[in-house]
Amino acid sequence: MGLKSLDKIIALQKNPANIRNLCILAHVDHGKTTLADCLVASNGIISSRLAGKLRYLDSREDEQLRGITMKSSAISLHYAFGEKEYLLNLIDSPGHVDFSSEVSTAVRLCDGAVVVVDAVEGVCPQTQAVMRQAWLENIRPVLVLNKMDRLITELKLTSLEAFTHLQKILQQVNAVTGSLFTSKVLEERAEKEEWEEKKKEMERDASGTGSQAEESQGVDQMYDWSAGLEETDDSHLYFSPDQGNVVFASAIDGWGFSIQQFAHIYSQKMGIKDEVLRKTLWGDFFLNAKAKKIMKGAQAKGKKPLFVQLVLDNIWTLYDAVVTKRDKEKVEKMVTSLGVKVMARDSRHSDPKVLLSAICSQWLPISQAVLCIPSVAMVCEKLPSPLDISTERVERLMSAGARRFDSLPERTQELKNAFIQCSSEAEVPVIVFVSKMFAVDAKALPQNKQRPLTQEEIGQRRELARQRHADRMAANQQAESSADPAQSSSDTQSAQPGVEGVSSQMESLAGKEPRVEEVARETFVAFARVYSGVVRRGQRVFILGPKYDPAQGLSMLPEGCMASDCVPAVPHLTCCTVNSLYLLMGRELEELEEVPSGNVLGEYHRPT
Repeated sequence: MGLKSLDKIIALQKNPANIRNLCILAHVDHGKTTLADCLVASNGIISSRLAGKLRYLDSREDEQLRGITMKSSAISLHYAFGEKEYLLNLIDSPGHVDFSSEVSTAVRLCDGAVVVVDAVEGVCPQTQAVMRQAWLENIRPVLVLNKMDRLITELKLTSLEAFTHLQKILQQVNAVTGSLFTSKVLEERAEKEEWEEKKKEMERDASGTGSQAEESQGVDQMYDWSAGLEETDDSHLYFSPDQGNVVFASAIDGWGFSIQQFAHIYSQKMGIKDEVLRKTLWGDFFLNAKAKKIMKGAQAKGKKPLFVQLVLDNIWTLYDAVVTKRDKEKVEKMVTSLGVKVMARDSRHSDPKVLLSAICSQWLPISQAVLCIPSVAMVCEKLPSPLDISTERVERLMSAGARRFDSLPERTQELKNAFIQCSSEAEVPVIVFVSKMFAVDAKALPQNKQRPLTQEEIGQRRELARQRHADRMAANQQAESSADPAQSSSDTQSAQPGVEGVSSQMESLAGKEPRVEEVARETFVAFARVYSGVVRRGQRVFILGPKYDPAQGLSMLPEGCMASDCVPAVPHLTCCTVNSLYLLMGRELEELEEVPSGNVLGEYHRPT
C-alpha cells in the first residue's frame, strides 16, 4: 500500500461522520466476493480485469482452492465525490451455512450491510439467515440484485419478462423483512401485555381487593394482535428502487446502476424533472409519446413500463450486439453514442465478455452505483455512520448472553453514553469490542517484513557490486598471466579475502540478522472495532471475557482503579498491553500508532 494512501486513510479515521462500516451478506455463490473485488479495484489495489477472478479478500489457500469464502476479512477503502471524502471499512463474509458464525462476527462490527441476491435464484435459505442476523443486530441494509447478465445469457428472458421477474424477487426480499418486522412487533406487544398483567396482579395483591368479577372479566378479554402492526410505521424498512436502496448489477461484467442514476440521465435528455423520474421509473408507469406525459396503468393498457423502455431495453440491446450477434458496426455506434473509449485489444479479443466488460465498466461502473455517485450514493447516504448508532444496538452489545441491560450496575450502564457519543476526546473511556481472533503468519506481520531499501542503500549496494566484480576480474587475469600453477593458486587465495569482505558488507547492508529459532509460526490478532476513545500502542487496557460479571468486578476492584495499577485477581478479567495496531487491508496489514473511535482494526496484545 502506498504511503500517500495510508496517510489519507489515517487522516479520514479521525472524522467518524464520514466513516462507513459495512459488510457484504448473501447466500453462497451469489457474488459477494466478486462485488468486493470490483470495489477494491476501484481503489487501484487490484486491476479491474482481475475483479471476480482474483478473489482478493479470500486470502486463505483453502478458500482459493474451494472457491468459497470461509472467513470474514476486512479492507479499508477511500472514496471521494465532490468535496466529501469517505472511509469505507468493508467486511466480506461467508455465505455457506457452515460458516454462519463468521457472519455474526462481521455484523457486530458494522453499522450497515449490503445484501446481495442472485437475480436468477432469488431469496435462498442463507439469504433469510443473514437478513435475520442483520435485523437482530439492528444494522441497516441495502440491496444489490446481482447477476443480471444471467437473465439475458442463460434464461434468455426478454426485457419485459425480466422486469416481471425482478419484481417477484423484490417481493420475496421484502416478505422476509416483513416477517422479521411482524415477529418483532408481536414479541414487543406480548412483553408489554405480560408486564401490564404482572403490574395489575401486584396492585391487586397490594390492595387485597381481587374479586371474581375481575377474574371473569379477564376470561372474556380479547387480544387484538394486529393493533401493534397498524400503529407502527414500517415504510422505511422495505427495499424499493425509488427509495434509492436497491442497485441492479452484474459484478462479473463490472456494471451496476440504480434508478436515480438513469433518472439523472433522462431528466437532461427528455426535459422531465429528476424527482418525477425517480418516482415513476420503477412501477406501473409508461411514457405517452403523444401527450408527452408519464401515465399510470402500463400493464392494463398493454404498454411497456418505463423501466423496461428506458433502462432494460438499452442493456439488452448492448448484450445482443456484443455477445449474441457480435455486430461490430452496431457496437461501434453504441460506443460512440455512450461516449466511452475501448482499447483495440479489447475490441479484437476472442471473448466477447472482455469487450462487454470494457464498455459497461465505463458506462455503468458498479463501484459508483453502489458507493458514491453524486445524488445516488447508496452506501454513503443510505447507511449510517458510527455517530448514528442506535440505543438498542448499544444495549445489545453491552448485554452478553441472556443478561438484560437493565440488570447491569448503574456505573456500567453509564458507558452507554460513551458508545452513543463515539468521541475520541482524551477524557472519554476507551472501549474496544473484539469480535473474534484470527491467526496470522508471523512472517506476514509488518514488523517482521524486510523493509524496502532507500536510494542511498541502493547506491551503496551498486558500488559494492562493482567492486566485487572488479576484484574477480583482477583475480582471473592474474591466474591466466601467471605461468607457475603454485603462484597462480597463491594469487587467487590472496584475492579471495577481498571478495569475502565485500560480500560480508553486502550482507550487512541487506539487513540480514543471525537466524533465530522461531518460537511461534502464527500470531493471533484481534478483529475489533473502537466504539469510544482512542486506542494507542503501548496502552494498558482491561480485557473483559464473555463471562465477566460487572457487579462482581466492581465490588472486587478498588475505586478509581486503572489498568496500569496493580489489580487484584477478578474472574474473567485480565490486564494487557497493546503491542501492535494494524489497518486491515485484506491480505495485507499496515502498522498504526493509534486508532480513533468508529474504526475497524486489528490488534495484537500480550497478557501480563
